[in-house]
Amino acid sequence: MANQASASPPLPFSLGALSQLNARQKLMAMAMVAFAIALLVGAWLWSKEPPYGVLFSNLSDQDGGQIVAALQQQNVPYKFSEGGGAILVPVSKVHDARLKLASQGLPKGGLVGFELMENQKLGTSQFAEQVNYQRGLEGELARSIQTLGAVRAARVHLAIPKQTAFLRDELKPSASVLVSLQPGRTLDPAQVAGIVHLVSSSVPQLAPGNVSVIDQDGKLVSQQQDGLRSDNLNPSQLGYIKEVEAQYVKRVETILEPLLGKGNFRTQVTAEVDFNQVDQVEESYLPNPAPDTAIRSQQTAETGAGSPPALGVPGALTNQAPVPATAPLTNPQVGGVAGAGGGVGQTGNFTRNATINYELDKTVRHTRGTPGGVKRLSVAVAVNHKRPPGNDGKPGKAVPPTAEELRRVNDLVRESVGFSAKRGDTINVAAASFVQSEAEAIPATPLWKDASVIAFAKEAAQYLIFALIAWLVWSKLLKPVFEMFAAAAQRAEAARKAAAEAAGVSEIAHPGGIHNGRNFDDRLKGARDTAHQEPKLVAELIKEWMGGSGT
Repeated sequence: MANQASASPPLPFSLGALSQLNARQKLMAMAMVAFAIALLVGAWLWSKEPPYGVLFSNLSDQDGGQIVAALQQQNVPYKFSEGGGAILVPVSKVHDARLKLASQGLPKGGLVGFELMENQKLGTSQFAEQVNYQRGLEGELARSIQTLGAVRAARVHLAIPKQTAFLRDELKPSASVLVSLQPGRTLDPAQVAGIVHLVSSSVPQLAPGNVSVIDQDGKLVSQQQDGLRSDNLNPSQLGYIKEVEAQYVKRVETILEPLLGKGNFRTQVTAEVDFNQVDQVEESYLPNPAPDTAIRSQQTAETGAGSPPALGVPGALTNQAPVPATAPLTNPQVGGVAGAGGGVGQTGNFTRNATINYELDKTVRHTRGTPGGVKRLSVAVAVNHKRPPGNDGKPGKAVPPTAEELRRVNDLVRESVGFSAKRGDTINVAAASFVQSEAEAIPATPLWKDASVIAFAKEAAQYLIFALIAWLVWSKLLKPVFEMFAAAAQRAEAARKAAAEAAGVSEIAHPGGIHNGRNFDDRLKGARDTAHQEPKLVAELIKEWMGGSGT
């Protein structure tokens, strides 16, 4: 019974137990409770710290210092990333801070633009003005190039020769552009051409061929676009060719996929496109005009005296059709008619001349060719062998398509691409057994590299750390304080019981105070239990008795 009483949990403390503590214990208890509360509040605020986002990265030291000073003036919290490569601010304030800093002209990118001309001093030499202008122009061009998404930083160097009055000694300006690209990004030929034309258009008499663009690896990227050209085609023309070929491939796939099934054929189309724009004027004449051609002009001349001779003779000749006219037209001599001066009944010499001009038969044709027309198509189609299902339902042995099936595929392809033998189109349909290539296994992203898992782990770690701190505060700070309060309350309760039992022990020592045996036995048993549970208390009580009896 005594063991059960000693193993029982400590009694909960009460406010009355505080009176059992001395001043030092009370002060220590309050300090520990305050420290525990502050520690828990700090841990909670740390776990709830707002996420930070990148405000700016890869800044020069000058821009970084100015931005940090501006953030301090605006009372915007900030911190640096690992390595100091970026300035971080709370995500909710990233856009607001960027707009406010942009209103102050930050960051400047470590480049000077035309604002350099604003601080021009009086009495500056012409050479210094020219140098400042060139520096400002280089800075403005670099800033414009940095606005491209793939460009992280840019530098522009201009070589502008001094103007001279002698054309023989005149030199053309040139430019060099150094671009530092974002990780994993590249410049396509169109962007390189845009940079070249931007620089060449900003400097007078600067030809695009005199602009060199170099990347951060020292590669001359301004000539890559020339290497991509075939037959002097620019990138837009090459893109148009690819688009035309893709359209023809899509036509073939659309017509063959329902018949052969997806993945059972492959199509490739090569298109030869004519980008020449031809203006042709054609003028043609017929060699001999028709009899019903319109008369343009007619001229008749007559000379002589007397009446003109008769133009016909009686008889069959007068009933015949006239002879076709020719230009110049002269009346043919009719048989049986005398010439001038020798005819019957002719009184004098007479001459008649007639000239008739007809309209020319002319055709004028203007022809303008549209660029981008297809000059020739080459189509290749590979058809896979069929695998009819066996008795067990699994694909059986590969069987090549028949000649009739290949002919049908050929006819469908001819019609779908608009085959033209006149322009030299070719179509080749072949059957082959496709090699079943194993799908390349894409390695799964490890969990420790997955961004979502990392974010979840960070958030879970914050809560776990907060829980650990809370447990340490409870077990190392609050629980001992509560146990101290409970012990004080238990001691107070034990003292109260001891005082009650002391009265019984005193009656045992003075039997005259005992009136019945049952009360004596109960008190004796209680005294024994008290002596067993609280030996120190009984010892102190006996000492008091002995001291009291001695006095």
